[in-house]
Amino acid sequence: MERWARELTRRLPGLAPERYAVAAPRPRLVHRAGHAWEQLKLPVLARRAGADVLFNPANLAPLGFPGNVIVVHDAAALRHPEWYSPAYAAWQARIGPALARRALHVVTVSEFSRGELMDLLGLAEDRVSVVAGGVDERFAAAEPAVRSRPYVLCVASHTARKNLGALGPAAAALHREGLELVVVGGHRPQFAAEAGLDGLTLLGAVGDGELPGLYAGAEAFVLPSRYEGFGLPVLEAMAAGTPVVAADTTALPETAGGAARLVAPEPEALRAALMDLLGDAAERTRLSCLGRERAAGFTWDRAAREVDAVLSDSAGRRRAPSRSLGGAGRRG
Repeated sequence: MERWARELTRRLPGLAPERYAVAAPRPRLVHRAGHAWEQLKLPVLARRAGADVLFNPANLAPLGFPGNVIVVHDAAALRHPEWYSPAYAAWQARIGPALARRALHVVTVSEFSRGELMDLLGLAEDRVSVVAGGVDERFAAAEPAVRSRPYVLCVASHTARKNLGALGPAAAALHREGLELVVVGGHRPQFAAEAGLDGLTLLGAVGDGELPGLYAGAEAFVLPSRYEGFGLPVLEAMAAGTPVVAADTTALPETAGGAARLVAPEPEALRAALMDLLGDAAERTRLSCLGRERAAGFTWDRAAREVDAVLSDSAGRRRAPSRSLGGAGRRG
């Protein structure tokens, strides 16, 4: 979500500077303070700017503004509230459906997520548009990172739905062959934490400058998630030329588009798929080529143009368009 906010609030004003203004909270306003800014301050700023439409790129929006277009990335908190803290799940169950139903329009990131929102929120088909995310050009041109041992990479937060514990047998098998299983990503307080990660090399969160090289230097990439609304790390790994193993669940087959090895998100299936792929140089080369081709079709410029079309249409349906305000805040 943070990448969506960052990329779209930079690119939309570039398309039409006279139609867009960007509002963002101070960096220290995160989690509850960020939600308070969003609900109280952001609608005031939108009205001052004379905005007909307020574009909200990270799941939530101010209830007090009538012209919201919201990007809802997935419905995981509604489908599986047990994966989140009780307070966060209750907040999402209360405010999320209300916002989506009141919004001028809802944007989501995959056909899978569109179906989830229609099913769980009762949204009509014509009220939800799909705009896939993009991959920054840096991932295709990165210099491979060098670590003390060869490694398989996973980019995911330490949360129950990411299913990192299922990588334990794969990590043990890789260790016996002289490789490590490296995980980039931290824990967030609104998510239920996952135990059983002792066999993984946990790097925590890394800077944007370091991440492309980590993808490029990996022998393979794996994403074992039980639920993804899109699965952007899959495309980032593909852009770097790294062969991908991913779970065959939710939006991941749609995002992979036939350019990854898909398996059940179970420990033995993941172990077997990774070890088989690492032992097959021809298959790694094939998936690397397919992945680069697949990722090349996903750009942030394309995403910005598609969002701009949605916002223009929404403004036109509300009343004669004037200015759209992009609200980019830190979300918990």
